[in-house]
Amino acid sequence: MNDRILLAHGSGSKLSHDLLEKILVPPISNPLLARMDDAAVFELAGKLAFTTDSYVVNPIFFPGGDIGRLAVCGTVNDLSMSGAEPLYISLALIIEEGLEIAELLRIIQSVKDTCEEAGVQVITGDTKVVNRGKADKLFINTAGIGSIHRGLDISGSNARVGDKIILSGGIGEHGIAVMSQREGLQFSVPVQSDCAPLNKLVADMLRASKKINCLRDPTRGGLAATLSEFARQSDVGIIIEEEKIPLHDGVRGACELLGLDPLYIANEGKLVAVVSPDDADRVLKAMKRNKYAGAAAVIGEVTAGHRGRVVMKTKIGASRIVDMPTGEILPRIC
Repeated sequence: MNDRILLAHGSGSKLSHDLLEKILVPPISNPLLARMDDAAVFELAGKLAFTTDSYVVNPIFFPGGDIGRLAVCGTVNDLSMSGAEPLYISLALIIEEGLEIAELLRIIQSVKDTCEEAGVQVITGDTKVVNRGKADKLFINTAGIGSIHRGLDISGSNARVGDKIILSGGIGEHGIAVMSQREGLQFSVPVQSDCAPLNKLVADMLRASKKINCLRDPTRGGLAATLSEFARQSDVGIIIEEEKIPLHDGVRGACELLGLDPLYIANEGKLVAVVSPDDADRVLKAMKRNKYAGAAAVIGEVTAGHRGRVVMKTKIGASRIVDMPTGEILPRIC
């Protein structure tokens, strides 16, 4: 094969079949995918969750991850935020002519490694090649299916007055890592993306308590957008405390230098949970035992006042409204 992707790799010719059979399928092969039919056929029963997402991050490799890991984690996490156990995902690639085969292999290996970590399988997919200059090397679309245990109801509209807000760790790491790689910035304290599959963390939390009312991973728009969505969906107020929000020193320094607010910076390996006050301590302890939530903390609570709004108590004792972000904070971070 050539060492770069050609338009002919997307033409349905022998090169297309070689791309599938020699590059894309072997690392992620499993019995369902190996059939190579136009649709995967499988059996599921009970309550299901289904999600889809697309990934256009620039650059496709960044500190702590790449577009392949990002795609798997994003879909696994979207399923997990409904309380589902992720099972199967699809993988569709839109490849720019000229992409190095070696880079594509790195990404597929990353997909394989992340799928193994999360315990999911790629069971169907698609590949298209577009002209040079029509994509930034590679775009990925994924869809995922997961099963939800009977009686479980987790939704952004389920927050109740008195519930505690738990954050699984430091915010802003993904957005700062991608931006620093894209812009060639170096900070005294390096920052890596937090990109991670969170399904096993969620499973740990649900074993500790079923009184988890809301879950969400604060991706685009960051923590501010997620909390604002909860407040509006549930028609409640939310109060958080700035000093209780975990923040990596490198993120803090980068935000101070660049004039950015970490509340609005994207994350790809963190979650926000709204938990009944009776079980908040139990859930927090379970989270802290997981490698992706060692810095988890209760950062606030749900209130009856200022419905539909989020208010933050600052370190100097003042209060500020934390509203939805407007415009684009950091372009192309997922």
